[in-house]
Order: sequence, then C-alpha cells, then structure tokens
Amino acid sequence: MPGIRPVFYVSDGTGITAETIGHSLLTQFSGLRFTTDRLPFVDTPEKARQAAATIRSAGEAHGLRPVVVNSCVDPQLNALLAESGALMLDVFAPFIAPLEELLGQQRELHVGRAHGMVDFETYHRRINAMNYALAHDDGVATDYADADLVLVGVSRAGKTPTCVYLALHHGVRAANYPLTEEDLETVDLPPRLRPYRHKLFGLTIDPVRLHQIRQERRPDSRYAQLETCKREVAAAEALLQTQGIQTLSTTHASIEEISSRVLEVLGLNREMF
Repeated sequence: MPGIRPVFYVSDGTGITAETIGHSLLTQFSGLRFTTDRLPFVDTPEKARQAAATIRSAGEAHGLRPVVVNSCVDPQLNALLAESGALMLDVFAPFIAPLEELLGQQRELHVGRAHGMVDFETYHRRINAMNYALAHDDGVATDYADADLVLVGVSRAGKTPTCVYLALHHGVRAANYPLTEEDLETVDLPPRLRPYRHKLFGLTIDPVRLHQIRQERRPDSRYAQLETCKREVAAAEALLQTQGIQTLSTTHASIEEISSRVLEVLGLNREMF
C-alpha cells in the first residue's frame, strides 16, 4: 500500500483559493493517499519560516516529499516556503505572465486580497442573501416574491446547505420549501408555491441515502424508516415530474455541482465571490 503524502494549502489570505484548486487536482489521482492541511495568513517572513518547518517535518514523518499548493503573492515568502523541500505549485504562476503581456501591465502584489472585503456593496449583497436564506429556510416563511429561486424537495434532501452556499458564494436569495406528507397526497403544487412556479427547482435523493441521513437525525423514528423515505421520494418525484419542474438528485452530487446546475437551469448568471 502506498504511503500517505502530505499536502499543504498555503496562502497569505484565507487559503480558500489554494484549497479549492488543490482539492480539484488531488481528485485526479485515484489509488493514492493524501493528508491535507491548510496554512492560512502566511503573510510575514517569520510565518513563512514556521510554515516551511511544519511542511518539512511532515515530509520527514511520512517519508514522502510534501506538496504545497500555494497562493502567496510575495516572491520572498514563496522563496522561504520553498526551503521546505516540497514540490511547490503556485496557483497564479501559469496565468500571470500571459495576462501581463496581454494587458500591458504588471500585476500589483496585494497580500490577502483574493477573499478580502474589497467591494462593500458585493459583501452586503452576500450577507443579505444569507439572512434571506435563513429567514426562508424549511418553509418558515413562504412569501417568495423577493426570492431568486426556491428549492423544493422532501426533508433532508440537501435544500438548506445548497441555499446557504448559493447565498454565501453567489449572493443569491435562495429559499427552500419541504414537501410534507399532506403536500405529497396529490401531484398538484402546494398552493403556496403556485405563484412562484418559474422560480422552483426540485431536489431528490436516493431513499436509502435519505434513510441513513434521517436515522442520524431522528434514530428509529417513523420519519427515518426506509419505507417512509421510499414513499416520500417516489411521491415527490411524481409531483415534480408532473409539474414539469427540473429536478436533480443530490445523492452523489456536491453542493457546488448542485448550485451550478440550479443557476444554469433557472438562468441566473451570478459570478462567484
């Protein structure tokens, strides 16, 4: 069995960019084992030296050369990190030179800018979207006039985390409505949803997976029984199909995939923050 290779996501900011890209890269290599760690806010020489020592120690402990996915912009910090002996993967390096040539301007070194609060209007839009998602979670409030979209599905199908992701990363006002047993007695839309048909998107899930999720939340309850899950999922899928509402299974899909699909289908062109 191959050893475990240490991987570090290092940044002078939050490390979100490095971790997102690094994770995407690692998924391309099956059959290998990795241990990952994020080292954010490495924005001084002293912190860079400490990070290099941590990385070097991990390589020695595992007996394998570490990998560093790095989004620090300061060349001095990068040079100090390279003293760890790790394979250095700079996420910006392949793109900066071509952009500088095309734009006729050299980049400015702004430490920690990638996920900083650069645009207050954009930032407040995200916060307002988050507040909206929380206020309209799980059918708590059903006035969806200001909603950009409404996710519909049985309880625990992934509606809430998707709404939160859409709010935080795209500034989308996303609400969600759980289909109850009463709603599932017919293939008609619940009256509260009918005025917002054009905003609806359905989420479904494999009944066995739903049973596992509900069992963790409310063990051995009628709500978590496999037969209950099978019945609710079948009824919900029949309702959504009859109403012509686009539906996606969340069983094997990530929140990122679900969100991208929802935005595409509903024609919401929102940039990612």
